Amino acid sequence: MSVRLKLALSYTGFLMLAGALMLLTGWLFLTRVNHVGLVFRPDYQLSVARDFAPMAAVTLSFLLVFGLGGGWFLAGRMLAPLNRITHATRTAANGSLSHRIRLPGRQDEFRELADAFDTMLAQLEAHVAEQQRFAANASHELRTPLSVSKSLLDVARADPNRGPDPLIDRLHTVNTRAIDLTEALLLLSRADRRSFTREHVDLSLVAEEATETLLPLAARHGVTLETDGDIAPTVGSPALLLQLATNLVQNAIVHNLPERGTVRVHTGVRPHTVVLTVENTGEQLTPQLVSTLTEPFRRATERVHTEQAGVGLGLTIVRSITQAHDGTLTLAPRPDGGLRITVELPATSPDAAG
Repeated sequence: MSVRLKLALSYTGFLMLAGALMLLTGWLFLTRVNHVGLVFRPDYQLSVARDFAPMAAVTLSFLLVFGLGGGWFLAGRMLAPLNRITHATRTAANGSLSHRIRLPGRQDEFRELADAFDTMLAQLEAHVAEQQRFAANASHELRTPLSVSKSLLDVARADPNRGPDPLIDRLHTVNTRAIDLTEALLLLSRADRRSFTREHVDLSLVAEEATETLLPLAARHGVTLETDGDIAPTVGSPALLLQLATNLVQNAIVHNLPERGTVRVHTGVRPHTVVLTVENTGEQLTPQLVSTLTEPFRRATERVHTEQAGVGLGLTIVRSITQAHDGTLTLAPRPDGGLRITVELPATSPDAAG
């Protein structure tokens, strides 16, 4: 039972008990107390019982209906602030820390709880914003020296007077990886801040574009790409959603079987959401391992090793982009091996998308 129903039943029970005690007192007063100046007939008690019982039943029935209705209404009024606090908690759990309860009314327990929660949200928002600014500023600062290093290494590799140098090639690989990491951190910071313009997007077209772009990578890994699905209109950043789909498909290609692997990309529409599902064949994964794959710099070392391990932020970026678009991300191991990843986003009407 809900708290509101419990409170309503408690009010009703208390009211029924009070009414029963009142009727019992009236009954005792009429039948047991010696009334001064009154002479009762012998059948007086029987007459009182015959007349009093129906009246008591009607009174208790009225108290029951009145108690349930009044208790339900009063419980709703009392719990209304708690409903606002619950809504704010769910909003914060979905990644939006800018929402505030700002509960009106006099200072009571609910008001104190709401004010304390608003203070906690403000502190969390400030802390997260500070971390995001630090990551963005650090990434920006790293961009310039990394670009300079890349240019110097490119010049050294292209020098016809120098022979093949494994050290320069290795430094070039490390430098490229550092640049990729910097770009990933910038993209992650942008998604976390939700600093993008929302447009109408067809998720099926985004998935198709990502798949076509990664066809050469799939061919090198011997992976077959399969795409199907329906038009899936939503609202968001086309660039970020394309990055989301690209990360999912690339992750599915790289972490696959050594040969004859398969990646299936499907888009669909549900009553209020659109869905992008990417699943791949591969080794058996445990639920415990799958639950950690969206953590930053987490690489599934238990899965098939590859020379393209990435920077460890692919699924972290997917999670951040999904949350920035008010969606949900679900990862589940496939019974036959591999992984199934589902992104669910709010849907819009196809006419609006057009």
